[in-house]
Amino acid sequence: MSNALYRLSTANQYDVAVRNIGQRQTSLSNLQENLTSGKRVVRASDDPVAAAQAERALTRLSRIQTEQRALETQRNAIAQAESAMGDAVGLVQNARELIVSAGNGTLTPNDRATIANQLQGLREQLSEVANRKDTNGVPLLGALGSALSPFLGPLSTSPDYKFDGLAGQYSSTGVAIPNTLDGDSAFMFQPQRDGVYNASLSAIPSSRRLTTDAIKPVDLGLVNGHNYSIVFSAVGPGATPGTSTATYTINDLTLSTSSAPVTVPDFPSDKPLSLEISAATNPTVHVPGLSFKITGTPATGDTITLKPSASVFSALDSAINDIRNAPNSNAASQAVGQALANLDSGLERMHNMRGYAGELLNRADRITGDQEKRSIQLEDDRSRAEDLDMIKGISDFQNQQVGYEAALKSYASVQKLSLFNFIS
Repeated sequence: MSNALYRLSTANQYDVAVRNIGQRQTSLSNLQENLTSGKRVVRASDDPVAAAQAERALTRLSRIQTEQRALETQRNAIAQAESAMGDAVGLVQNARELIVSAGNGTLTPNDRATIANQLQGLREQLSEVANRKDTNGVPLLGALGSALSPFLGPLSTSPDYKFDGLAGQYSSTGVAIPNTLDGDSAFMFQPQRDGVYNASLSAIPSSRRLTTDAIKPVDLGLVNGHNYSIVFSAVGPGATPGTSTATYTINDLTLSTSSAPVTVPDFPSDKPLSLEISAATNPTVHVPGLSFKITGTPATGDTITLKPSASVFSALDSAINDIRNAPNSNAASQAVGQALANLDSGLERMHNMRGYAGELLNRADRITGDQEKRSIQLEDDRSRAEDLDMIKGISDFQNQQVGYEAALKSYASVQKLSLFNFIS
């Protein structure tokens, strides 16, 4: 073996030592920055993939926060709309109680006029509730879009009330709910959908009694929304002693057409006539899709007029007018029966819309819960991508600190070495 002689320059040793110390100092500084910030990735250059994953998670978290702020606004609007529907239901139920009391046969015309005035006040309150707005001035029951006051009326034209907007209901999404309800569906009637009609009688003396029961839809597919009149004629003695006979004609006032006269022969003169007009019993002469019964003692010229009711407001106005102008308890009973049937149809629609509003609020709660779960998952994704494992970070920092101290000490020891220290 031969001895090899290695010659290293002092300057080169110094350069290598200083460079190593600098690298260790940089690493120690970076570890200290990670510990103080709590993040493994402080800059994108530390880990480009992890930085991109963390940024994507933060963007999605920001979007969820924006969607939740919008959802809270929508939730508040629907809560106000549901409250408005609750107030409307309460007003109609109060009106119904008053209408029932108006059917009392002991009431005088002045008493019925007083009840009509109370009903008028409730109807005005109902109009205000239906046109209620949210804090931003947007109608709560504006459907797909409407004027600032969606419900107009009473109007001098027909129909007497109308919805000044676009009927329909916005649908919900996975992160949002509508901020308005379909007021047209809640308060307005459609003949083909609801079959709500109101019957009014010509002036009949209190000595005779002629009424109709509530008009019931039996086949909505046949209801056409036309106005009708039923006119009695040729009322007189029947062929058999003690009986009477009557003839009636059904007129379509919208099309200006009339049915062939129908004769009801030989009914007892001392008992009221009971006549059912329905497609089920008389397929030739009837009001399409509707069924009702006429009871009483008709006379020549007596007329019963049938008109579709446009809205809950219309049903209330008809009840107010009929009760106020009822000359006797017979006419009042007629008005009460019609009003109760029509208001019950309106209450059903209002209850359905209020229930739908409640479901929207439940859906908003479910959306909030889902968004919270997504936020937790995204926060976990961001944490895994950029957060520092503190135990590992402290361990790495301590190891690097020990190495840095050792490098400084070794450099200081080597720097003290010199040949002149060993020359005596």
